[in-house]
Amino acid sequence: MFIDRARIHVVSGNGGNGMSSWRREKFVPKGGPSGGDGGRGGDVILIVDANTNTLIDFRFKRKFVASNGVGGQTKNMHGHNAEPTYIKVPAGTLVKDAESGEVLADLTKVGQKAVMVKGGRGGRGNARFVNSVNRAPTFSENGAPGEERMLQLELKLLADIGLVGYPSVGKSSIISRVSAAKPDIAAYHFTTLTPVLGVVSLDEGHSFVIADIPGLIEGAHEGVGLGHDFLRHIERTKIIIHVLDVSGLEGRDPIDDYNKINTELRLYNERLANRPQIIVANKMDLVESQENLPRVVEYMEKLGFQVYPVSAATGEGLPQLMKVASEMLKQYVEEPEETDDTIVYEAKPEVEFTVSHDIDGAYLVRGRGIERLVAMTNFDNEEGVRRFQQIFRQRGIEEVLKERGIKEGDTVRIGEMEFEFRL
Repeated sequence: MFIDRARIHVVSGNGGNGMSSWRREKFVPKGGPSGGDGGRGGDVILIVDANTNTLIDFRFKRKFVASNGVGGQTKNMHGHNAEPTYIKVPAGTLVKDAESGEVLADLTKVGQKAVMVKGGRGGRGNARFVNSVNRAPTFSENGAPGEERMLQLELKLLADIGLVGYPSVGKSSIISRVSAAKPDIAAYHFTTLTPVLGVVSLDEGHSFVIADIPGLIEGAHEGVGLGHDFLRHIERTKIIIHVLDVSGLEGRDPIDDYNKINTELRLYNERLANRPQIIVANKMDLVESQENLPRVVEYMEKLGFQVYPVSAATGEGLPQLMKVASEMLKQYVEEPEETDDTIVYEAKPEVEFTVSHDIDGAYLVRGRGIERLVAMTNFDNEEGVRRFQQIFRQRGIEEVLKERGIKEGDTVRIGEMEFEFRL
């Protein structure tokens, strides 16, 4: 089964907790703090694997959770960092944030990696908080929580040449003749429901990958039929072989078919309409094709195209067609990257926190930094609580809450922590 779209949930590991401990050595009656740091949580990383061709594995597993870092130990021993969790994807995978639609990565080369969520850093042990004022800190930090996000994976085939055309024009028959691919072939529309890849090997030792793109129909650029699912697989192809049924036995005119398909390509992506094309007149073993061919040739020559007559049924003309395609690939020049849709990341100052009212009237403080501080504070330790209160005031949160009218005893929520405000 060919699966070319998947939605997965990735969660990085939490950092390990720091340790609060004291040296216990013979002849050292007042040993200092010796708590080690916790290890970093595991990242979740996508990696392009040469042996993965579709996204079918994500039908059975859709949530990936990395390991947590190991907690710090006594005697200043730090916890181990967690190993990253690798998720194998095929070359040609486009990764988007499922909620915003933002493109996060475009993975096209084997071995290419992309970190999707980073593990939380390990909490610091009490030995790290020693200073000239506090020589014996009793508190340590909890590990920072990991991140999580929903990802939308979309596979765009990496083929050199794409076969396009209306249903039943003979694309599947052509690819079965010129490669070892075995697509379903029958005398009804939409026999091919998924793209089929084949490798064409020529006598000269040259080879290339050809893709049978399922039949397009009018309105495909708007998603009619399975339009979007099919069209995106053409985007990475270098050359398009446009297959026409010149017999007209399906009740369609081959010239009209050609114009409609190119309109769909242009409306979906203007660059596709400008991609090099080879025009193929198929079903030349039929009498009707012989009669219609001169009209098609005349029309295409006016557009600057040479028409290649072939018969997928008998194989006639296909070797020459593949040689022409191979020569065009050798002369192909990569198109410059698009700039209009390129995402440019700019460093912007992070908003430290926001204060709003929750639905029950409680004061809701949000901000990555303050929420992480809450998660990493051990509120069972009195000295740790005092440190939290000090940072709470230093960051100006208490001042903003007072400006918003907070009163003694009002509820304040930060992350998963809820407490009463005291002046």
